[in-house]
Amino acid sequence: MRILIVDDEPLARMRLAALLGECDGAEVVGSIGDGETALATLADVQADLLLLDINMPGLDGTTLAARLSGRVRPQVVFCTAYDNHAIAAFELGAVDYLLKPVRLDRLREALQRAQQRLDSGPREPAAHLHARVRGEQVRVPLDEVVCLLAEEKYVLVRHTGGELLIDDSLRQLEDAYPDQLVRLHRNCLVPTPRLIGLRSEADGRHLARLAGTDFSPEVSRRNLPAVRKLLRMG
Repeated sequence: MRILIVDDEPLARMRLAALLGECDGAEVVGSIGDGETALATLADVQADLLLLDINMPGLDGTTLAARLSGRVRPQVVFCTAYDNHAIAAFELGAVDYLLKPVRLDRLREALQRAQQRLDSGPREPAAHLHARVRGEQVRVPLDEVVCLLAEEKYVLVRHTGGELLIDDSLRQLEDAYPDQLVRLHRNCLVPTPRLIGLRSEADGRHLARLAGTDFSPEVSRRNLPAVRKLLRMG
């Protein structure tokens, strides 16, 4: 099981990592100190489980969990010093709620519950974009796509492995993946999980902040309300 630790206290992260070293099948794929960085990291590490603190500066644990709610992966186990968030945590679909200091037996129990939910959950079919490169068919997983940009008669696909052109139009892609792509501009779509925030410029423009890249495409005034709503709702 691939596990991402998210806690603003370095000592808490170190302790959880040490405990996970005593749990069979547990692999720590990252140790993050804030929710926003965790959201960006998830686009790359494909974690099965988050061990998630609640009270963190910026994007707190419950807000992050709300943005991930409904997905098969990652599952969420809250690790917190406070017991007054338990009801809200389970309403968000958390697998378990561990109080600090986390005990090894409770951690193992939580991992077992998470694995059972992963095993029993629906299999998510992987979406792919199709292109032809030097005469050969190439598939790019949608979760590796950074953004899609209209380029005359083609669409430029920026992905984690580089760039390529495809024949599909942005409209065709938007219709094919309505829940997985969000329009920022008439010439730009991005995968929803990549969208992590907005940055306002002095000239009045708004640029999207995308996970896994420094590229910040502009958000049009027409699409700005929908993008803001999506970020609020997760």
